[in-house]
Amino acid sequence: MSENSAEHVVVLGGGVIGAMCAWYLSEAGHRVTIVDQGKFGSACSHGNCGYICPSHVLPLAVPGAVRRSLRALLQPNSPFRIKPRISPALWRWLLRFARLCNETDMLQTARALHPLLQHSLRLYRELIESQALACEWQERGLLFVYASPREFEHYAATDHLLREQFGMAATPYDARQLVQLEPALKPGLGGAWHYRGDCHLRPDKLMSELRTHLAKRRVAVLEGIAVERLVADGGRARGLVGRVVRDSTSENSSTIEGDAFVVATGAWAPFFARHLGCSIPIQPGKGYSLTMPAPDLAPRIPLIFEEHRVAVTPMQTGYRLGSMMEFAGYDRSINRHRLSLLRSAAEHYLIEPYRDPVEEQWYGWRPMTWDSRPIIDRSPRYHNVWIAAGHSMLGLTLATATGKLIADLIDNRIPLVDPRPFSVARFGL
Repeated sequence: MSENSAEHVVVLGGGVIGAMCAWYLSEAGHRVTIVDQGKFGSACSHGNCGYICPSHVLPLAVPGAVRRSLRALLQPNSPFRIKPRISPALWRWLLRFARLCNETDMLQTARALHPLLQHSLRLYRELIESQALACEWQERGLLFVYASPREFEHYAATDHLLREQFGMAATPYDARQLVQLEPALKPGLGGAWHYRGDCHLRPDKLMSELRTHLAKRRVAVLEGIAVERLVADGGRARGLVGRVVRDSTSENSSTIEGDAFVVATGAWAPFFARHLGCSIPIQPGKGYSLTMPAPDLAPRIPLIFEEHRVAVTPMQTGYRLGSMMEFAGYDRSINRHRLSLLRSAAEHYLIEPYRDPVEEQWYGWRPMTWDSRPIIDRSPRYHNVWIAAGHSMLGLTLATATGKLIADLIDNRIPLVDPRPFSVARFGL
């Protein structure tokens, strides 16, 4: 640790971002406490599709995204849905997103994300090898599958851009070659693009392994603590006030003291904006998944069905269908129709699309920023409080690099990457 580093760091949020922040802070010699309002690893880090995908360097805001989104909203079985409601924050978010759907802003964000994505993949490999994490890590790439030959050929322009600008080349497969590569797919599809550098794992097992290894490093994990506010002296936070929550009832509050604090609360981060003295325009983008035993003819390679926006993850101990994007606020219900769309989409592409019984029906709130860039920065109000949130659909992918970058910034080391593109100041106050 540097002479200016904090001794005790309190990380607010027990998802994969908070866990990786705790890991690298502990590695740097800090005493670390993780505080979560629920259970460690139980929210968006639990049931996602498990992709570590540096190929996802382009943001959601790309040219033509608004037109495609509006067209999708008019379709009854669209993977994209906005729940009708009066929400100025949501409509402001959507307007800012629309303004970014141009090539200049798209490339600016992609150039910011690219080094973070590359470092994250490297750090995952180092971490999994050095700690022997049993998280079902596999390096089989990611296959973008198209039903239509026209859409398959149209993607060639995107592949050219990624190849030329970022060195992210995909291997194309036409319909005949595709069946040879992945026999679980139906014949007659349009084709696919294979990003061989992508990897996947089972996220709930990763979180379980991280908890075990964090405990060995004496990282404390406090669950069921609803944080109400920060306690500060001038420009320095000295603790957070949390209330123990059990069975929907709360007990007396207490203060958890620390020398530095990291807010890594994902989609819940906007609720701390007033305390942090900045705007945190994150919208919860609800995603769904179904986990089940693998079919007899399960794919070997993870798949994304681009036209239906549904993903398939073959894991060593299971099989997952996931995706959808629903802007429905902090809605805790599971929409059964959305789950049925996962099944019906898989039926278009796979000979054996799923297998009963379903072991888990799940949803999670992705922390969506309008520019697809996370916030990795110091709070403008407190010089010892940091924010690590807003990773949109790349939370799992970017977790290791985010944790390392936060540790670098807290310890005043040369940062892993240039942190300026991830500044909270870009949103204003």
